[in-house]
Amino acid sequence: MPTPGPDHRRLHRLAGTWRGTETYPPSPWAAEGGSAEATTRFRVTTGGFGVVGDYEQTRHGLTTFEGHAVYTFDARAQQVVLSWWDSLDQGREEFRGSWQGDVLTLTSEGAMGLARLVYDYSSPGKLRSSMHTSPDGEAWTLMFEGSYEQGA
Repeated sequence: MPTPGPDHRRLHRLAGTWRGTETYPPSPWAAEGGSAEATTRFRVTTGGFGVVGDYEQTRHGLTTFEGHAVYTFDARAQQVVLSWWDSLDQGREEFRGSWQGDVLTLTSEGAMGLARLVYDYSSPGKLRSSMHTSPDGEAWTLMFEGSYEQGA
């Protein structure tokens, strides 16, 4: 039987419950901008070859956005793959990318243009993330920034 390699095991650092705050500049997604609380619950699955999880965003005590994630490693392409579904109901979105040290950068090209998602694990027990969007891959606009603590 195959066993997970170092690239699969590196994904395991996503596992756990992460809670924190996200900030949003004014945009089509949040006209006035603002902040939200977010929780992700991820677990290692499929014999260590993947990580699955759920994301929930709340504002003023109400759930405003939800998502489901599946992270794997594509050994042929040497890329991390994130399959994402969310409450905007636009179907599955695929992000691909790689680690540079403690930072995982994933990019997607979908119906709404390009998106770049960054996870920074450089501080133990903490996660910083951000997403930028672009219509053309040249000019990028911040969609959100988040700061989370593990097990909080």
